[in-house]
This record gives sequence, C-alpha cells and structure tokens, in this order.
Amino acid sequence: MSDEAANPTLPSSRRRLELLRRMAWLCAVMVLVITSLSAFIRLSKAGLGCEPWPQCYGQELRAQQQGAAAQEADTATAAARLAHRVIASSALLLVLVMVMTALGSRPALWPLGRMALGLLFLALFLAVLGRWTANARIPAVTLGNLLGGFAMFSLSVCMALAAGRAPEGRGRDAGSGVARWAWLGAAALVLNVALGGMVSAGYAGLSCPQLGGCDTSAASWQTLDPWHEPQTGAAQPGNPAGAGVHALHRAGGLLVALLLLPLAAAAWRSGRQAAAAAVLGLLALQVALGAGLVLGGLPLGVALAHNVVAALLLAVVLSLATTSPRSAAALSPAL
Repeated sequence: MSDEAANPTLPSSRRRLELLRRMAWLCAVMVLVITSLSAFIRLSKAGLGCEPWPQCYGQELRAQQQGAAAQEADTATAAARLAHRVIASSALLLVLVMVMTALGSRPALWPLGRMALGLLFLALFLAVLGRWTANARIPAVTLGNLLGGFAMFSLSVCMALAAGRAPEGRGRDAGSGVARWAWLGAAALVLNVALGGMVSAGYAGLSCPQLGGCDTSAASWQTLDPWHEPQTGAAQPGNPAGAGVHALHRAGGLLVALLLLPLAAAAWRSGRQAAAAAVLGLLALQVALGAGLVLGGLPLGVALAHNVVAALLLAVVLSLATTSPRSAAALSPAL
C-alpha cells in the first residue's frame, strides 16, 4: 500500500510544507531588503556619504545633543523609510499567514510552527522597537534592530530549508564536526555583528584609519556600554574613544575566519561542496569589504554590502549547523 493510501493526510501535509517553504524564502528575501533599508537609513543618518567628508560625520548627533532641530530627511532617505514601512508591514502579514498555515490545520506542523511563531515574535519586537529608532541616540536601539533583523533573516532561511527536507523525513548528515564548527562560527559571527553595530552606532568608523594597526590610546570602555550615548567632536570627526571597539571588531573578524575555515573544510569532506564554497566565497568577500571600508574612508555602498554579506554568511553557517537526519525526520508529522 502506498504512503498516500495509508495516510490520507499526507498529500495535504506535503502541499502545506511546500507552501511554507516558498513563503519562508519570500520572507527571507523581504527581511534582507528590510535590513538593508534600515542600514541605509541608519548609516545615512550617521553621515556616511555626506559632504563635506569627514567633517560631516556624526553632525546630526552633535546637533541633537546641542538641542538643534532635527534635519529634514533627503529624498532618498525619505523613500527608504516609506519602503521600509511598507515591506515590514507586508512581512508581518506574511508571517501571520505562515503561522496559520503551520498550526491552523490538522495535523499541526509543530516544528515549523514553532519557527513561524519565532518569526512572529521577532517581527513584533522589531515593530515595537521601531517606535524609538528614529530619534534614538544610544547604541542599544541600533543593536536591537540589527540583531533582530539578522535573527529573523536566519530563521526564515532555516525554516525554508527545514520545510524542503521534511517530506522525505530525513536529511543529509552534516557530521558532528560540521555542526560543532558551524555553531561556534555562528556564535562568533553574531558577536562580531554586534561589535560592528557598536562601531557604527558609536561613530567609531574613523577611529582606526589604517589596516595595519589601531591607536587605542584614547579608547574608553564606556563605548562597550550599549546604553552609553557616544560623544563626537567637530574638530575630530567621529568618536576616537571608540577605537577599542573598532579593534575588537577587527579581532572578531579574525576569530570568525579561524572558525569558518575549518567549517568549510569539514563541510567539503562531508559532501557539502556548495555550502563550503559559499562559506569561503562570502568570507573572502566580507574581508575585502571590511578592508575597503577602512581604505576608502567608509563609503556608504561598501558599508551596505558589508551588512548584507554578513547576513548571508550567518544564514549559510546556520544552515550547516541545523542539518541532521534526526532533526529533519522530526519535521515530518506522522507521515
């Protein structure tokens, strides 16, 4: 007797799984666009791409601290904010549909449903946080937006991959070595993304203008406090006290590379050549973009690309960390 004859719910479950897979990929694309728009708005507000450079770096923060009226957003920033709101609202509606698709019919697809509920929580968290984003001057708000967006994007990708594996009830074994290196790499990536967010929110991008070293004589531990408002000066653009955070971000990048190179090797040996190549390619591109930021004096386009590649790299690493026969089999509800 065929599986479909023995279990009449099988065709319906498979259709729902395929629908969830497509919606999860669509959600991932939408969240990547949202995080890119958010980065554009945040970095433009910080002064990247402004004139005259670098004197204008951080001038909006200085104006707010002096009690001056907020400057009107230019056309590009205003359009980005409008697009951000429209796409974010659409993504929230999409996540609600995903929750209903996974849990609103029998049999409930609980493993995928939990992922959809996680996406809903993150979407609501970001929506609430958005109320304080526009005029926020503390790095904690930037970190919440940055890490929340990265988490939502990565969870969408993992959900799409999980829904694609579920009908077969099994997955390719990545091997314990792959999973171990992937989780370590993901943790290091998240930590370094947070440090990068502190560099950006703390106006410390120009505090280390050379690749070879970083003068931390003016560094302050207060710049590691996300609730501490950064201080900038017109005489010296940026925040020299943030040199320590900038140096830590560079060291974090080295740690990420040291963890992802063994991960790529382990993934290649386990038969995951495409994933290994993606890790190596994205890692090399990210290093090149980081160097371009320093050498080019924080060009806005390079900064945006640095943000996008970090999100893609985290998603690839997490996909390697979460693939195993046991977890994939658990996604199949009584098939």
